[in-house]
Amino acid sequence: MIDYPGAVSAVLFLSGCNFRCPYCHNPSLARGACEEALSEQDFLNFLEKRRGFLDAVVVSGGEPTLAEDLPDLCRCIREMGFDVKLDTNGSRPQMLRRLLQGGLLNYVAMDLKTLPRRYDALCAETDIQVKVEESIALLRSSGIDHEFRTTCVRPFVDEETVTQMARFISGAQRYFLQRFSAAGETLDPDFCADGACRFSEEEMGAMRETADRHVGHCGLR
Repeated sequence: MIDYPGAVSAVLFLSGCNFRCPYCHNPSLARGACEEALSEQDFLNFLEKRRGFLDAVVVSGGEPTLAEDLPDLCRCIREMGFDVKLDTNGSRPQMLRRLLQGGLLNYVAMDLKTLPRRYDALCAETDIQVKVEESIALLRSSGIDHEFRTTCVRPFVDEETVTQMARFISGAQRYFLQRFSAAGETLDPDFCADGACRFSEEEMGAMRETADRHVGHCGLR
């Protein structure tokens, strides 16, 4: 009820990620593991039984754009009558472009981890800043519903970082700031053991007010 705005959706998690965010709450997926894997046909059968009940499918991860057959999967889902939302870190603009040009997406949520020039701390790939900036530009010119979102975690994010990111996506439809929760398993269990990486409700509110001046809507999650 909450993953796709205004729609009842199923969430499909694809394993594997090229980022190593220490605060990631899907560590097994990030490492490429999947204990309860479904085949593509199993998933399509799952959807077939839920026609008329589900409105959409959210394709998440891990990082789903690493899957070369993602366009075929999205096409199958769309042909069954479901809308498709993609959750992405923006590191594969060439795949994002294929999906957008193919008319295979109805909604995209892109994570902004920090300022693009600081992405080297999270991903060892070359040209990661350029790739992230290209994905941002693709979304902003796409004409489809989309949102940007940032999980607010020190030292990757502070109030000035949020301000600069909001300016960078100035005029975007939606920007959400997500408060980090220390509950549950993370990729690096020691990363936020003392809680110092978290922001208070007052700090989150102040960052939201600042970001809201530059985008259509800034919300808290």
